[in-house]
Amino acid sequence: MEWRCRRITWSGGEPGLRWEGGKVSPLVYGRPLAFRAVGVRRCPGARGNPCPLAAAVPGRATGGMCAECARLDRAHSVAADTVADDPQPYRVYLAWFGPGMTKVGITAEARGGARLLEQGAVAFSWLGRGPLMAARRTEEVLRQALGVPDRVAYERKRAARHALPPAADRAREIEELYRRAREVGGWTETLEPLEFAPHDHAGAFRLDGLPPLAGTVTELTDGGTVAGRLLAAAGPDLHLLAPDGRCLALDTRLMGGWVLRRAGEEDGFSVPVTAAAASAASGPDAQGELF
Repeated sequence: MEWRCRRITWSGGEPGLRWEGGKVSPLVYGRPLAFRAVGVRRCPGARGNPCPLAAAVPGRATGGMCAECARLDRAHSVAADTVADDPQPYRVYLAWFGPGMTKVGITAEARGGARLLEQGAVAFSWLGRGPLMAARRTEEVLRQALGVPDRVAYERKRAARHALPPAADRAREIEELYRRAREVGGWTETLEPLEFAPHDHAGAFRLDGLPPLAGTVTELTDGGTVAGRLLAAAGPDLHLLAPDGRCLALDTRLMGGWVLRRAGEEDGFSVPVTAAAASAASGPDAQGELF
């Protein structure tokens, strides 16, 4: 039986890989991870629906969907601002990814902090809660007033994780952003402000003591292997220690749509890697497990 990867998932603050059919393989820090990509990368579909064409997807596409499924996904996306009538409450958050890298965003209150884990936010604080459109307006007002973006490039996030300041400094920077946000007038009339309370994900991501980043996987190919030891995970990224001691990052969005099979650590890295080559990882066996 073939096991086709869908994406990384964060449940209960811990990472795992989700497969077609809903099975999840836990990702355990310190454990070896080794897999081989097999065949053709196929679109996994959108919103729980399989791709009707099982369309082939380019290896470098981080979205991992064909054009039609990507449109379907975006048509029902709060992040893409295409949904305006969701009645559930939303929260506005302030997220910190590294020194000088902060953003403002929104997430459904029912999701808790899952969105922050998925984005790889090292630290964050809630700012306010209320209806979707009030949260959306507040996000835009604060983005303009504070001069912060609504997204931060993954390349910048990855690099920052390998040289983080102390937790107290992270909290101070997010608290300063919170203070400035509360001074911006108008938004509290439609959104309930929430008290500042710093949350830090460095422990959940296992970022303390992460070695310098030596390279990133840029594409999976048929027969290409990835192998090493899992040091950390943040957002969609896995940080792997190669047998030769180098630390490499694998964006798991590149894994979506591939059939993955177990490989040995001796197989090393035989897929394109920026700035370096390497080895480390593990793929699914007959039961679909990665380890």
